[in-house]
Amino acid sequence: MERNTPSEVRSCLAAGFPARVRAWLAAAVFCFGLTTSVRAALQFDVFVGYGGQPTGFDGIVREAGWFPVAVEVQNDGPPFNAVFELSSSQMGVGQTRRILVELPTNTRKRFVIPAFAGSAAYSTWDARLMDERGKVRAEKTGLRPRALAWESILLGATPRTFGGLPKLPELKNNNNRSPMQPLVARLPVEQFPDTPIALESLDAIYLNSEKALELKVNQAAALLAWLHEGGHLIIGVEQPADINATPWLRPLLPCELSGVGSLKSSREIDQWLGSGETQEFDASRTGQRVGSRRAAIQPAARSPGGVSYPANFLAMDADFAQVEFPVAMGTVRDGEVLLSLQNTPLVVSAKRGRGQITEIMFSPEREPFRSWKNREWFWAKVLSVPLGWFGPENLNAYGGWSVDGVFGAMIDSRQVRKLPVQWLLLLLIVYLLVIGPVDQYCLKRANKQMLTWLTFPVYVALFSLLIYYIGYKLRAGETEWNELHLVDILPHGETAEWRGRTYASVYSPVNARYKVVGEQPQATLRGEFMGSYSGGQEASRAEVLQRDKGFDADIFVPVWTSQLFVSDWMQPGDYPFTATVRPKGSAQGAKWEVTIENRLDHELKEVRLIVRGRVYGLGNLPASRTSTLSVDQQSGTPLRDFVQQNGNQFVMAVQNRQHAFGDNASRWIDLDAAHLTAISFASQIMNVNVAPYQQQRGFVSPVGLDLTPVVERGDAVLLAWDAGHAPADGSMNRFKTVRSHRNSLLRLAVPVDQSRL
Repeated sequence: MERNTPSEVRSCLAAGFPARVRAWLAAAVFCFGLTTSVRAALQFDVFVGYGGQPTGFDGIVREAGWFPVAVEVQNDGPPFNAVFELSSSQMGVGQTRRILVELPTNTRKRFVIPAFAGSAAYSTWDARLMDERGKVRAEKTGLRPRALAWESILLGATPRTFGGLPKLPELKNNNNRSPMQPLVARLPVEQFPDTPIALESLDAIYLNSEKALELKVNQAAALLAWLHEGGHLIIGVEQPADINATPWLRPLLPCELSGVGSLKSSREIDQWLGSGETQEFDASRTGQRVGSRRAAIQPAARSPGGVSYPANFLAMDADFAQVEFPVAMGTVRDGEVLLSLQNTPLVVSAKRGRGQITEIMFSPEREPFRSWKNREWFWAKVLSVPLGWFGPENLNAYGGWSVDGVFGAMIDSRQVRKLPVQWLLLLLIVYLLVIGPVDQYCLKRANKQMLTWLTFPVYVALFSLLIYYIGYKLRAGETEWNELHLVDILPHGETAEWRGRTYASVYSPVNARYKVVGEQPQATLRGEFMGSYSGGQEASRAEVLQRDKGFDADIFVPVWTSQLFVSDWMQPGDYPFTATVRPKGSAQGAKWEVTIENRLDHELKEVRLIVRGRVYGLGNLPASRTSTLSVDQQSGTPLRDFVQQNGNQFVMAVQNRQHAFGDNASRWIDLDAAHLTAISFASQIMNVNVAPYQQQRGFVSPVGLDLTPVVERGDAVLLAWDAGHAPADGSMNRFKTVRSHRNSLLRLAVPVDQSRL
């Protein structure tokens, strides 16, 4: 049956109905048509997580990590100024993020906003589009992305075709929905983040050279910043012309391309999957159990191609052998050839900053590799997925303590004191005695038992006032703001890229909202995540307006409490100090010679060198001076021992910090360089001398905070304590404080110069 036209509807209304009924029907038809036209005029899609779909259920979110929320709005109706709002579905806690968008008529806007998941397993998100009057024009509620464990591996992919998406093998003793299952997320060019912070939860990114041409300037800049920060960029060469036409990519590649040839596939490629490290333990590094779980989630923890898989994991594929395929030819400039065939490099990898770039000299999206039966193991080897993950034992992906709690224990206000449990019990016993036996005895002696209706409310009022007085004495104080900056200095040519994490604790003597601002080009704000033992929820409330550069936020702090907030930011800057590290002398009397130039106008204190799994104290560095120091290689403290000695109270402090009552001293940690060095290698606190299924989680930390992978790959790390200073002028807070402290820890990773003096 054909749909009635408006004239046919009017004719139907005119026949057989009273005038009043016809008027009501006409109004209903008009309202229905108006509603339909409004709905059709506005299209609102939200993609939560990596590879997210409009429903939000297929996106991937990593525990304790940033992730992108891509939004697409098409407005065919009247123009209006919109406010996009993203909030957590938790009860009254978490962050509400907003961004302002202008929506003229007949326009389509796409933008990406970063969000943080304290616990991916329980994260549910609501997205709304409002106009300038606060009216909700469109919304998507209950968006729940797929959860990925902190230790697992996540590969982002921008392939040439959807069928060319990489694939990773499934864990043997886990179903495909396990939080430890390594995953691949498709990143379309139109949804590719333009901020490196939104890329940080990705261990690696596969980028087809043809798609590299389509990336915008901001997207390419974000990708390069992510790479130098510690990412693993995998380039599949479709055509050498794609590389030569991409000026930002060509200088990065370890192989300079000159043309195209052809090779025949052979069993040598299958044999490569079974070559490499096969040991369960890697004692030459830091004692971490390679086959059980990762020391940290950065991809630099293992070299690409450093894992081998047994023959029974691989499939016989007769159709793959002796098939010709095109290969890009060129000259290897630096790095390591991981796979070659007939003396022709097929996979070449090299270091770039803290990260790694791997160049695949053929297209893995074309035949014969597209239908290769061992294709998933090829990608697993490039990503170095541990062999032990595919054993019969279950991997523990639950529990763990939030590393934020350690920083909170360092910088929280000391004005807040807790009532010891024994005093609380004593107060409770006294209260029960007063309202019970004492009241009965006194009234019985006075023969006034009926007065209990008056004495009982009096006791309640008196004890309420007493409790308030005790709370006032223990917690009342002055407004306090403390900042701790962890700044990674990432070499980037003549200048450096500063990747900062600003931990800010504010104590409030009243229920109040406070204004904070982030002015770095790439900056955002999150609350303290509580860790899986506390449900992974955020313990604070804030309203964050994300701007093109930085953010404005209003944070809420309850009376007599300290709240911890974290600002993640990036900005270009000069080197505060530079360093070179090289071995010196013979094997018996080997030393490390360290040359450090302090470019600041003040002294850097308690400088430490971490190299080859040992920690060396270098003392203080005078202002504006170059110092050359020499230390015996055997004189340092083993890294694991140093972390265990200085971090043995971290777990207790995090536990007691979340309790309303208890001991004050056990929940505080002294803010000094030794404790900050220990928490910079938090994965060393884990107990690794047990089987994978028995292993308990240690501290869960955001990507890049743990520097263990940097040391494991052979680089040296220098940590400098900059007390009383912040990395940039000004502070986040925009309110008056009676007490305030600002301190910084500068962290620099440098390659070890292998040339002996």
